[in-house]
Amino acid sequence: MRASGAGPNPLVRFASQIWGSIFRHGLPSTDKVAARTALTNFFLHLFILLTISGLFLMFYYIPSVDQAYQNIKDLQFVETFGLVTRNLHRWAAHGMVITVWLHMARVFYQGSYKPPREFNWAIGSILLVVTLLLSFSGYLLPWDQLAVWAITVGTNMAKYAPIGGPYTRYVMLGGRTVGQGALIRFYVLHVVALPLIGFILMVIHFWRVRKDGFTGGL
Repeated sequence: MRASGAGPNPLVRFASQIWGSIFRHGLPSTDKVAARTALTNFFLHLFILLTISGLFLMFYYIPSVDQAYQNIKDLQFVETFGLVTRNLHRWAAHGMVITVWLHMARVFYQGSYKPPREFNWAIGSILLVVTLLLSFSGYLLPWDQLAVWAITVGTNMAKYAPIGGPYTRYVMLGGRTVGQGALIRFYVLHVVALPLIGFILMVIHFWRVRKDGFTGGL
């Protein structure tokens, strides 16, 4: 028999800690709790939605200049719930860009970048750049006329960078012209490199928020 007054089962306690780390506020009982739940988790929820919807899209998308555009059209008009999945990914991406911009503006106007939070401000600035790069690289993947001209203009701008500009453009395109090399590079950036960098930076960012504390309140 277990002695009276003994603590809960270690597995139950561990599961409770995991649950509490994911759903930190419980069920919203008041308007204030509901607002706090939405405001403190919205950015992370968008990232998770983008990850899940992006995984589904990867089952149908082939990063080939000959097939990419037709894959997107098949998703829209042939695959069951393909249009819903693509639009979830697309609008969540727009929402994440807007949310990060608004968050950065709030941090700036409230002076939350001041000591001791200057390191976290730098991490947040890098996360903003990563978010914009994720949006730009995803914009290119349908490989339609908009995508081709966007990558042409973007890499031509990089060519005029003061140090190593032409070499930067060559690395981005995987050659001297816009083609298969460019598409596969931006595809890998979009589905592997940038999400991994963003995830690591978000872990650091949230950890520093917990260490440095919040400024102001609702």
